[in-house]
Amino acid sequence: MDSIEVIPVNLGDRSYEIFVGTKMLTDIGETIQKKCGQRKILIVTDQDVASFWLNTVVDSLKRSRLDFEVACVPSGESSKSFYQLESLLDQFFEVQLARDGLILALGGGVVGDLAGFAAAIALRGIDFIQVPTTLLAQVDSSVGGKTGINTSRGKNLVGSFYQPKLVIIDTGVLDSLPKRQLLAGYAEIVKYGLIKNKPFFEWLEINGSKVISGDSKARQIAIVESCKTKAMIVGQDEREAGERALLNFGHTFGHAFEAEARYNGELLHGEAVALGIVAAMNLSKTMGFLNSQEVDRVTRHFKTVGLPINLNFIDKFSDWNVDALIDHMRHDKKVLKGKMRFILLREIGNSFITSDIMPENVAQILSKSIGGKL
Repeated sequence: MDSIEVIPVNLGDRSYEIFVGTKMLTDIGETIQKKCGQRKILIVTDQDVASFWLNTVVDSLKRSRLDFEVACVPSGESSKSFYQLESLLDQFFEVQLARDGLILALGGGVVGDLAGFAAAIALRGIDFIQVPTTLLAQVDSSVGGKTGINTSRGKNLVGSFYQPKLVIIDTGVLDSLPKRQLLAGYAEIVKYGLIKNKPFFEWLEINGSKVISGDSKARQIAIVESCKTKAMIVGQDEREAGERALLNFGHTFGHAFEAEARYNGELLHGEAVALGIVAAMNLSKTMGFLNSQEVDRVTRHFKTVGLPINLNFIDKFSDWNVDALIDHMRHDKKVLKGKMRFILLREIGNSFITSDIMPENVAQILSKSIGGKL
């Protein structure tokens, strides 16, 4: 096995490790056997990921003489639904997976969120491991134990905190991703620098294009640094009672954009987050917390690497209604005591949580984003 980096997530009896390396899928059977023992495994994946990586995982499990079954769900955000959740649970029971079984979530954020939530509620809890195959899932959704599905009212409104037993990140799988998917994941990487790690953002200004273009060393550094930052925050605040909410930077706006796009694939989660980050930074400026130079600096970096900054990057989004977007925000799970919560910046690397934002200020930012003026 190639050399790997191991990042601990310290949560007492729910602690686990994140393994980051270049050929982790080839040796995944050996890793699972060492860390989780001899168990019956159900691989949950989607149709697209299966065509690329399922055989590699299956061959490794066979070499380690591990018993397994496979459940395949449709690709895309629409699989985070009650219908697919029930269908997946039926497959758990059909293969007679017991409490001592193991769910292996092989895929992007959709697969991880859906499989993790199913694992949390089936038989009142079955162990699962995350094996993320997108950059976004590797640096964000696979770490921290947030699982769930969407409803017509919004994103991730039904779910649970349920920590994996292990996260296995193979950086080599990123070579199979289209640039758009890599950029979507990169938005979450930049987020860590903006909320809490200014030196990391400064490193990304120099090396971000390498992360996207395929430089293996740059990718490893970016993924490890992102996971370390998230592991630190989650270790301090597992259930988002305080500081963990900072990880939602860009997401109050971003989730509203996704809801209005109806989760149909036209707007990726990472693209929505990128748009939300730009909106949140401009809101920070409007409220007098952040200077224009900081906003311009981040916007310039987004443009350099190819991330969107305004909703009009897709023509049909230019017709969106501000009131509809604010309504989505009011239904967001981050609302407390009837007030929308926002993560804003005082400077790069210094973020904070506030509910003291007037709706008209939010409407102004949304109108500018729709009109391509941010």
